[in-house]
Amino acid sequence: MKTLWGIDLGGTKIEGVVMNADTNEVLLRKRIPTEAAKGYEHIISQIARLVDMIKEETKLSPVAVGFSTPGALDPSTQTMKNCNTTCMNGQRMKEDIERAIGVPIEIANDANCFALAEATMGIVKDVVPDAKVVFGIILGTGVGGGVVINGQVLNGRHGIGGEWGHNVLEDDGYECYCGKRGCNETVFSGPSLQRYYEKISGKALTMKEIYQAYRDGNDPHATATLKYLTKSFGKAISYITNVIDPDAIVIGGGVGNIDEIYTEGPEELKNYIFNSRVVETPFLKPKLGDSAGVFGAAELVRGY
Repeated sequence: MKTLWGIDLGGTKIEGVVMNADTNEVLLRKRIPTEAAKGYEHIISQIARLVDMIKEETKLSPVAVGFSTPGALDPSTQTMKNCNTTCMNGQRMKEDIERAIGVPIEIANDANCFALAEATMGIVKDVVPDAKVVFGIILGTGVGGGVVINGQVLNGRHGIGGEWGHNVLEDDGYECYCGKRGCNETVFSGPSLQRYYEKISGKALTMKEIYQAYRDGNDPHATATLKYLTKSFGKAISYITNVIDPDAIVIGGGVGNIDEIYTEGPEELKNYIFNSRVVETPFLKPKLGDSAGVFGAAELVRGY
């Protein structure tokens, strides 16, 4: 039996999966804490420990392992960058993991793995089975994106393919941790929308509370915040649509649960793209939930 092995490397937990490559049946899922505070070398040892535990429980061994990571592998330097688990930045993680577990690995960031999983075994597979180009979005505490073409992640020359969260939308916007101003992430991530609401209302609410107030219909500031979200989102996604014109867009993360993104978002998009007809691109809610990262990681090594 051919198997697929994937590991989702997060800041707090490391989760592994083994799947039947022919049926996508999950044979085992297992997670252990990352313990990132103990440093980079400890993270590598935790990965090796998890792989050993899975091998022991399944009596199977991987040919290769795919990894979903909180950052990107730079193709030129072969070092990690843009990791929010900062001890990984600048490290030759691919080489270090391969040395620790003894098999080849493939690495993609968490947004790319989300997009890959939903494109190949998730909602896109169900709704648009002939989709060739898929754009996956994570809208939550941050904003991320991933491009999948013909079932393959588009990493790009710099390893930043799909990094839509750091496209500049507002030139005079808020400063982003990346060093620029007005990135998509500073405009319509959850914390950024909360900041917008507080600025216009003088009150601090969570995004969940803002959305409920909007649904209740008695808070004009909540209504303005939702309009700001859908208008900004529509304009931001137009840059992707004009360039790659995806067959499907799938949206995960907490902000992605807001229904108006799927109704008013396409209406706003229509105002910004080079297209005279109705927007036909389906905007889809994900199917796989928290499993997308680890399933996408496993999908990275299907070709081995």
